[in-house]
This record gives sequence, C-alpha cells and structure tokens, in this order.
Amino acid sequence: MYTVIAILIVIASILLTIVVLVQNSKGGGLAANFASGNQTFGVRQTADFLEKATWTLAISILVLCVLATAFVSTGSSRKQNAIQQRIEQSAPTQGQPEFPVNPAPATPETPSGTEN
Repeated sequence: MYTVIAILIVIASILLTIVVLVQNSKGGGLAANFASGNQTFGVRQTADFLEKATWTLAISILVLCVLATAFVSTGSSRKQNAIQQRIEQSAPTQGQPEFPVNPAPATPETPSGTEN
C-alpha cells in the first residue's frame, strides 16, 4: 500500500510542477494564448482553473504524505527488539553483587618429624 501511495505522490508532484510552470504571475503563460474575448475558455477562466488545480494538487500531496506515514513499515523495530533481547540476556541479574570469596589463609604446616 505504501508503494501505491508513493507512486501517487510522485505523479501529483509532477503534475503540480507542470501546472506551476504553465502559470505566469504577470498574466502570461497558458492564459496569454487564450486572449480572444469571445472564447468560452478565456484568460480569466484559464487562470482560475490553474489556480484551483494548483491548490487541489498541493492539498492532495499533503494528504497522501500524511496517509503514507500510516502505512510505512519500520524494520528498525525488529532490529531494536533483537538488540534489546541480547542486552537483556547478557546483563547480569539484578540483586546483590557477587564478590569472590577467598578461603581462609592457609596456616603454615610444620613438618611432622620436627616437633619439639
């Protein structure tokens, strides 16, 4: 599902780029080609259409991007769980620390034949 949404985002982005490049802030662009006053699809209607198309495409890209975040799969959660399990397995159990116990120092033994 994420792949389909990503493809739609790319298509909408390309269309938005084309629509923005067709517009001209000085009144030129595609609207200048329809300068005849008696045409149904005149200059003002072309500018209105391009403006509505720009807003529609921009809003659709925004909605698709938010929707894509819901479907994105994160493989890092599996890796993080595996690392967390390794840490828990290698960590010592909590409690009192274990100190090495030294046996009592050995007493010097006297040889059995040399007692006084």
